[in-house]
Amino acid sequence: MIDWIQDHPAATWLGLAVVLAAVEVFSLDLVLLMFALGAVAAAIATGFGAPLWLAILLFTVVAVALLYFVRPPIVQRLHAGPTLTTGHAALVGRSGVVLEPVDKRNGRVQLAGEVWSARSAEEDQTFDTGTEVLVTRIDGATAVVTIKES
Repeated sequence: MIDWIQDHPAATWLGLAVVLAAVEVFSLDLVLLMFALGAVAAAIATGFGAPLWLAILLFTVVAVALLYFVRPPIVQRLHAGPTLTTGHAALVGRSGVVLEPVDKRNGRVQLAGEVWSARSAEEDQTFDTGTEVLVTRIDGATAVVTIKES
């Protein structure tokens, strides 16, 4: 086995790269992928006849450089997608229709197909039945609403 590795260094490095990439599929952390790319660089070098010490040095330099310079922006980009707003927070910014007159203390609105208790966002605002309102925040089980601008 050792003799085969010494006789086929490029294939050995490529085999290592494949194993590292395969294990990366299970971890999904992009660390082992950087090492796999370092092994590919070492395989290319040994394919052109580089000595073992140079292949190891190239493997190390490429893997570390990729870990520090390439991986962070990729991870940041993968995690920078839009966040999914769920629960009551998803109702903020949506419009509803007043079912019972709304004032600073109480009222009812239909919001996202449900009936919610509601109150106005400002002291002097009142909304009559049928008025379209905008949810500014959710306070417990009460929608705080304001007039919806057209």
